[in-house]
Amino acid sequence: MSFRRKALAGAVALVVTGAVAVGVGSAEAATYPNPGAVTGSINVHDPGIVKKPDGTYLIAHTGNNITLKTSTDRTAFKDAGVAFPSGASWTTAYTGGSANLWAPDISYRSGKYWMYYSASTFGSNHSAIFLATSTTGAAGSWSNQGLVIESNTSDNFNAIDPNLYVDPSGNWWLSLGSFWTGIKQVQLNASTGKRLNTTIRSLAGRGGGAIEAPFLFRHGSYYYLFVSFDKCCAGASSTYRIMVGRSTSVTGPFVDKNGTAMTSSGGTEILAGHGSIHGPGGQSVFTDSDADVLVYHYYADNGTAKLGINLLAYDSSGWPYVY
Repeated sequence: MSFRRKALAGAVALVVTGAVAVGVGSAEAATYPNPGAVTGSINVHDPGIVKKPDGTYLIAHTGNNITLKTSTDRTAFKDAGVAFPSGASWTTAYTGGSANLWAPDISYRSGKYWMYYSASTFGSNHSAIFLATSTTGAAGSWSNQGLVIESNTSDNFNAIDPNLYVDPSGNWWLSLGSFWTGIKQVQLNASTGKRLNTTIRSLAGRGGGAIEAPFLFRHGSYYYLFVSFDKCCAGASSTYRIMVGRSTSVTGPFVDKNGTAMTSSGGTEILAGHGSIHGPGGQSVFTDSDADVLVYHYYADNGTAKLGINLLAYDSSGWPYVY
């Protein structure tokens, strides 16, 4: 989720230096680590990340015309301009004229970069997800490929917070959604990156409550659906937290650690606010040379949105935890 409120009106213990113990609504308490060390330009919201073929990292995040940052080591980040320096006029019918574009998802496939991103206004489901592509990922190199999916006030979903997942058979899937009836999934044409058919599947929901920012990721024999629960975009008062469920099928059903379906408000918490770390969420996950990596934003005590990076491991039952 980006700077907006898009609503209609247990974990494994891990001892880490600087970690803080918090309750997770069960008999156990989780020990959540603080974000790993990052430096430089680290004010981000809803970060999408890709590791480029040359080994460097590219982040795209919520901001005017989509903000870009780069890093050579996943620690020191620097500004790299914006995706659309001349603006994105094709989005303004959904943004009320604002240049602020939300929650980009970025990946590298078939020799080019693919970026899905959302256009909307705070509290509205008159929203759209667009696609842009680039051969370099650099500022100003992105070409508009047009509308992928939209939602309107007559719909029961909200077309924001996109995430592309390509399954082992080469099928393309786009997860999306925020509030309303929850997280949805559509299949894409692998050649065009646009919708393959009109089917919309439901992956997760909280009966109209706060759920958004889906991210689908495979590890071992499971597909994991990461989502953000609760309140974003309220600075240090944010209560965002990262939840997960899993399935043996890319289309679900996804269940949490207790077996509760994610379509029935299920989700296992893996990271929540603790100490001076407020409202972690808006997550992305990717596999790097050292581990699976969780990338997210959180709020500092002064309300500034910052980049969080931690590693993921899996317990003996295959459930992920943050370290």
